[in-house]
Amino acid sequence: MTLFQEKVYQVVKKIPKGKVMTYQEVAVAIGSPGSCRAVGNALNKNHNPDVPCHRVIRSDGQAGGYRDGVAKKMQLLMKEGVKKPHL
Repeated sequence: MTLFQEKVYQVVKKIPKGKVMTYQEVAVAIGSPGSCRAVGNALNKNHNPDVPCHRVIRSDGQAGGYRDGVAKKMQLLMKEGVKKPHL
């Protein structure tokens, strides 16, 4: 795991159930505001179930990608209480 990935995962681990952050917000939180695409790539490589990658969405409110598919991401978010219209 790279230092960048470690920083991303530490931020994402702190996103509470029922809440989301954007890729851009995660990038800013790790001190690298221009790296939102790299944040997405790091999350795509994650295999640790303790890192809730599904809680990170695009800045335009769309779900964005997910290693297990967007439908699964939406299912997880809705199960946690995130309302679909707010995505």
